[in-house]
Amino acid sequence: MPPSSPSSGPPSIGRRAVIGAAVASASASAVIGLSSQASARTAVDARDSAVAARDSTVPSARKRPRPLPGGGDLGPNVLVFDPSTPGGQVQARLDEVFRQQESAQFGTGRYALLFKPGIYHGLNAQLGFYTSIAGLGLSPDDTTINGDVTVDAGWFDGNATQNFWRSAENLALVPANGTNRWAVAQAAPFRRMHVRGGLNLSPTGYGWASGGYIADSRIDGQVGPYSQQQWYTRDSAIGGWLNGVWNMVFSGVEGAPAQSFPNPPYTTLDTTPVSREKPFLYVDGGGFRVFLPEKRTNARGVTWGNGTPRGTSLPLTQFYVARPGVSAATLNQALAQGLHLLLTPGIYHVDRPIQVNRPNTVVLGLGYATVVPDGGVTALKVADVDGVRLAGFLVDAGPVNSATLLEIGPTGASRDHSANPTTVQDVFVRIGGAGAGKATTSMVINSRHTIVDHTWVWRADHGDGVGWETNRADYGVVVNGDDVLATGLFVEHFNKYDVQWNGRRGRTIFFQNEKAYDAPNQAAIQNGPVKGYAAYKVGDRVTSHEGWGLGSYCYYNVDPTIVQHHGFAAPDTPGVRFHGLLVVSLGGKGQYERVINDTGAPTSGTSTVPSTVVSYP
Repeated sequence: MPPSSPSSGPPSIGRRAVIGAAVASASASAVIGLSSQASARTAVDARDSAVAARDSTVPSARKRPRPLPGGGDLGPNVLVFDPSTPGGQVQARLDEVFRQQESAQFGTGRYALLFKPGIYHGLNAQLGFYTSIAGLGLSPDDTTINGDVTVDAGWFDGNATQNFWRSAENLALVPANGTNRWAVAQAAPFRRMHVRGGLNLSPTGYGWASGGYIADSRIDGQVGPYSQQQWYTRDSAIGGWLNGVWNMVFSGVEGAPAQSFPNPPYTTLDTTPVSREKPFLYVDGGGFRVFLPEKRTNARGVTWGNGTPRGTSLPLTQFYVARPGVSAATLNQALAQGLHLLLTPGIYHVDRPIQVNRPNTVVLGLGYATVVPDGGVTALKVADVDGVRLAGFLVDAGPVNSATLLEIGPTGASRDHSANPTTVQDVFVRIGGAGAGKATTSMVINSRHTIVDHTWVWRADHGDGVGWETNRADYGVVVNGDDVLATGLFVEHFNKYDVQWNGRRGRTIFFQNEKAYDAPNQAAIQNGPVKGYAAYKVGDRVTSHEGWGLGSYCYYNVDPTIVQHHGFAAPDTPGVRFHGLLVVSLGGKGQYERVINDTGAPTSGTSTVPSTVVSYP
């Protein structure tokens, strides 16, 4: 395997230890490539070399370049396992990847671990940073691991609050001891999984944890969050739910606990208004295809429970299979000739936006493929068209400030996409941490009816290139389009508004936020006469908006005397409604005066007890 850059140093303890304490108190032979593609690697490498040479040497005035090929090999960091391989060989390869990735929080390694359909025995796939594991069947039950897919926190002394950027998808698990451990933090989705047993969301020793997201999954036994501060579960089926700390949200979940916020802190919706599951890779007749699940309205339960899932399928030959080092010009050429994009694991630098102009285009990343915009460009832009699907990649801001990092629809987009919306799923944004990065606004949603299904938009609070002005990022997510739905919205640490929602008829189901830790003083966060920028701001002209299960926390560790007037700000009008709101002062490092607008009790002291509002107005 190519080496991965080590983490820049020991992880920052800081706030994530403090909040944890507060919560506690309340071998290559193992890799079998697909036979139809194993012989393609040499040809693909030659293709990529030719493309790179052409990009750098052919004058723009010459004739149009020859068409790019679709399909091909998935590269060295996609490891495909076969059930006929001895289990010991498979385990050795899994362990090798884990040793490299366990603590490489800001390293360059990226891996996808893919399992062909069948039964695997005696495995424990431990997942480190930037590692995705997935089955290659149409249903999770096509690929069974008699064993575990484990995330724990031994690398961080039992603290799971930095277990970011890893995922599990499309597998059935029979846990060795009856319960699988999945102790994750943000950007770590558990999708389309079948656990034939229980699921423990806390690390060994019941240490600190700050997740998380489950969708389209069936957990036959009980889910035990234990120390997890917050969690969102969507369109799934569970055998039970043990407890809640601050904010546990469910929509369309069979077996979910009843609505009871704030005691216990369960916000429960019977259905999810609109959902469309993430595209996924699978094998059919020896070749790769990508399945595109269909849209559901008033969704409840899993999509795969009764035979073949509903949706459409594309052969890999309709995708440009990108490798790290390819230029943005080549990616845009592929898109322009009608190909979709499959970003294989690695880091991609772009000197111009990846431009998605064609309806129903799929951009799918594997193994946390990472896009870095150079020279202050926007990493990716989507036109005001139907049915685009963006999924499974990370955008990492560059050192030159970008006005925006991800733009869904141009300014003024107004077309109706209700029948075939754009979806943004497991698309994550980072500013700083791996090095200095800047962006005025991280994600802008201008297209109507867009569904943002699980994102973590993060201005780094630890790592390299971190400081109030060093990784300056004023706004996290800005929504200008009407009828946008966010399901699983995690946005943290921005210098001004974390979320600014200007579109009409917007809806959010689950929001998790921390305000920026590193504000130097009260003046630095002052918003005119208001003490601090709200975590979630609904525009003053908006007359219809609704949110369920939203939480904001403050940890002003540079100046603990800072006062934040409120976590949420919205017009005081009957059409703007919220359910299950909370604010928390973490260890007394700063305080909130109110929860939303001028409503809700202030936080106080160092006890880290939420102040809640059950409904507003």
